[in-house]
Amino acid sequence: MRLVAIGLVSGFFSALLGVGGGIVVVPLLLFLCKFDARAATATSLAAIGITAVSGAITYAAHGEVAPAHAALIGLPAALSVIAATALQQRLQLRTLELLFAGFLILVAVWLLVK
Repeated sequence: MRLVAIGLVSGFFSALLGVGGGIVVVPLLLFLCKFDARAATATSLAAIGITAVSGAITYAAHGEVAPAHAALIGLPAALSVIAATALQQRLQLRTLELLFAGFLILVAVWLLVK
């Protein structure tokens, strides 16, 4: 039931604000479901794939997708995922948690200042 609730929250924020996967799912999996950082990240990425496809189809139906721009963002992103996953497997779990926490703090500060 917790995973379904996490999915609902993630989908809502993903569609509303363009966030959800990492920023919502990973912390919820860590705190509510007691996943470790690697499992939470991997599960979030798998869920993002499903969410991204459904969101892209919905937005495309409304004429809001620029395929060329999506490719310019998506293809390099896909390549960097491979490199980052290889790096992640070499880092300690505590280091991953601290890096993620730092990232969330930076995003929060940036949004507040902006």
